[in-house]
Amino acid sequence: MSRALQPDEELVELDAEAVRTWCARAFDALGREREEIDAINVYPVADGDTGTNLYLTAEAAHQAVEAVFAASGPDTAETVRAMAHGALLGARGNSGTILSQLLRGMATVLADGRDGEHLARAFAEAARAARQAVAHPVEGTILTVASAAAEACAAGGTLVEVARGAYEGAATALAATSGQLDVLERAGVVDAGGRGLVAVLGALLETVTGQTPDHPGTAPLPPAAPREKCAGEDGPAYEVIYLLEADDAAVALLRSRLDALGESLVVVGGDGLWNVHVHVDDAGAAVEAGVEAGRPHRIRITHFASDATPAPGRGTARGTGSGSGTGDRYGTDDGYAYACGTGDDDARGERAARAIVAVVPGEGLAGLCAEAGATTVRARPGEPPAENELVEALRRAHAREVVLLPNDTDLRETAAAAAERVRAEGVRVALVPTRAAVQGIAALAVHEPGRRFDEDVVAMTAAAGATRYAELAVAEHRSFTSAGVCQAGDVLGLIEGDVAVIGQDLTETARTVLDRMLSAGGELVTLVVADDAPPGLAADLERHVRRAHLAVDTTTYHAGAEAPPLLIGVE
Repeated sequence: MSRALQPDEELVELDAEAVRTWCARAFDALGREREEIDAINVYPVADGDTGTNLYLTAEAAHQAVEAVFAASGPDTAETVRAMAHGALLGARGNSGTILSQLLRGMATVLADGRDGEHLARAFAEAARAARQAVAHPVEGTILTVASAAAEACAAGGTLVEVARGAYEGAATALAATSGQLDVLERAGVVDAGGRGLVAVLGALLETVTGQTPDHPGTAPLPPAAPREKCAGEDGPAYEVIYLLEADDAAVALLRSRLDALGESLVVVGGDGLWNVHVHVDDAGAAVEAGVEAGRPHRIRITHFASDATPAPGRGTARGTGSGSGTGDRYGTDDGYAYACGTGDDDARGERAARAIVAVVPGEGLAGLCAEAGATTVRARPGEPPAENELVEALRRAHAREVVLLPNDTDLRETAAAAAERVRAEGVRVALVPTRAAVQGIAALAVHEPGRRFDEDVVAMTAAAGATRYAELAVAEHRSFTSAGVCQAGDVLGLIEGDVAVIGQDLTETARTVLDRMLSAGGELVTLVVADDAPPGLAADLERHVRRAHLAVDTTTYHAGAEAPPLLIGVE
């Protein structure tokens, strides 16, 4: 739905309906230009998806605005916040992530005012925020176009004057980008992200004037960009994007760590929710850095040099992997900190190509993982496996390549030390930072031994990171928790390691924990039930999910004895 202005009518204020119309028109404009923008995408990676990424980001912003209109009659502040939040959640690629920050910067100003003066200040804040979000700003990109838009309307004026000034300034700057970056000049194109931003600003100008803008700065452009090399040949192999729940201090440290790992780093957001984008060779390390900073989710990892992108989330089948591999040898350096070598054969014969080692609570899960081809290490209550046990398990796997799933936050250092010892013996070991058994199950579900090692590790890391986890336990004594004071015998619902619910009944507490976890969305619930859990617990929770959360699947496994009463995973 969009507002239609009468002839010669111009808006004086950018109200909620106008913001809604702008979002819809920007989405439509990027849809029309998506293929042309994709075709001129040569920087920072010539992967031909900038138009698609901007389109998907605009779609997320548009849907968020439509959702608040469907729920109520929102004011301008609520609408612009929904626009920015939707773009943050749905941001794709380098340019899409920057666009989301531009919209966020505008929203912080437009929430307080609707006229031309506020719009001019909004453009200035947008350009500032976007540059601040990029680790190493480069001229001749969408950042240059955004800055030019802000400078062109800095003097203020009416809403129409500011919108027109920003659009014309951006269009003129776009035409000049081909002379600012060598890669653009050689290809004979302008910056793809900048062109997308001009389309978004053109949609805004059309919204406030009712007329489709026409400016020489946008025309004409080559229909396709010649590719000088395949994407990923010379730069990092992977694009990693995820949403992150973390505080400002943790994000500051994350920026430093990711900046050292790769390039094209963009971190946007605030108020505890961030969208992280980076190009790296070591995708697992980029995700692990997010795990250490907070809670990453909606993880997307793209292998630039491959047509098949590992898909995060749940696999199509569970427990079907094999630890034997195909016998192929992989000679490429995948960026992980492995010692590359095939190892020595011993009396057991030639090593397998690849194996999985998983730490699991309870014999039921051990059997499940063993059926899937994994070597297992039992974690008994209060007795986490020692470093030597993990080293022995890695050796027992007898493979040239091993993926280690610690499935416990407290085992990270022990697992890292064990992996390093075995790497010194000539075995490639990847440590996937799983923090709970349900994350290990998710990782194991997408394991494909016939896939290249680095791609397999990336897929498993993404699946684990996309799985939120919880555990139900019974308090042994009175203590203070993050959810209040608990008494001995109380049922504790821990979400991602923190006590979130205190109850008296295991089943009722489990329902509450499930509802809290699914309030943030989810496609698959995994229940891991111990032998001493109440009879019918799994069936009751499965019925609850079917009734209260449509389109969410449920899978149940039995952990056996010596396991927590209930483990929950939400993917």
